[in-house]
Amino acid sequence: MTDTPRPAPQYGEYATPEEQQEIIRRSGGPQGAVPAGDAQVLPVAVPPPSVASTPAPEAAAAAANPRRRDRFVTIALLAYGLFTVVTTIPQLIDYAAFAELWMRMAGIDADFTAVAEGRAWGTTAAVLFAVGWIVTALLSWRAIMRGRLSWWIALVGAVVSFIVVSICLSVPLMSDPAVIEGVLRSG
Repeated sequence: MTDTPRPAPQYGEYATPEEQQEIIRRSGGPQGAVPAGDAQVLPVAVPPPSVASTPAPEAAAAAANPRRRDRFVTIALLAYGLFTVVTTIPQLIDYAAFAELWMRMAGIDADFTAVAEGRAWGTTAAVLFAVGWIVTALLSWRAIMRGRLSWWIALVGAVVSFIVVSICLSVPLMSDPAVIEGVLRSG
């Protein structure tokens, strides 16, 4: 034997027979007398497959908890989005009433005159709003089924749908000469 020091153990290979026996006992491995001495190789305790493949109940609950919260938040966002879509569609289809209300709230004293164009853009906005919610719900559902985070899909879908609908609603308002004149007068 040489006097050079042994490297530090990485996997318990320098454990004493008593330490090895204790590790075997704690892991559920086969029990038996561990012979003393460095010359003999000791069996490594391998837990049975059923024990190795099933996580502890606490670990499984902790791993499932964030997914449960994610599903709850995603479903809540989708439910709120569905409520918003369902209650907004009638207002979008009756675009003239929407435009008159918007002009009153903006302090514009004028009548909305692009009624036909407004009806077409309002109907388009209503359809795109519904399609946006459906696509968002499908993508969120797919992410949930694959075990991936999905709350952000519902949030991004809502923002994108809102931007698209806002653009559709602004086109007839900004192309109506009465609205433009009212904005210039009030500004």
